[in-house]
Amino acid sequence: MATNEANATAAGQAQAETTAKPHGFRRKLVGRVKSNKCDKTVVVEVVRNSPDPVYKKYVRARERYKAHDEKNEYKVGDRVEIQEHRPISREKRWIVTKLISRPVEE
Repeated sequence: MATNEANATAAGQAQAETTAKPHGFRRKLVGRVKSNKCDKTVVVEVVRNSPDPVYKKYVRARERYKAHDEKNEYKVGDRVEIQEHRPISREKRWIVTKLISRPVEE
């Protein structure tokens, strides 16, 4: 009976090791697609408003991120959410997680 219990606990430990571990905290940002010329890549521009420490006036700061777009489904002007990811290429460390809104086409 002791061997059956030992085998059951060993199997349980092996199963626990094979299940995916949850990732740590991954940042999520919202921005607008500025370019989709690359294959499976979009350039997302994130605009932040932060107060200037001296003049107390809000200053717009923008940053551009290259994000992975597996299906090439996002177009220029789309508002998307991007999330941190492991390095995919030299400059790509983000993936597009969802589409928030599309610009109105006339």
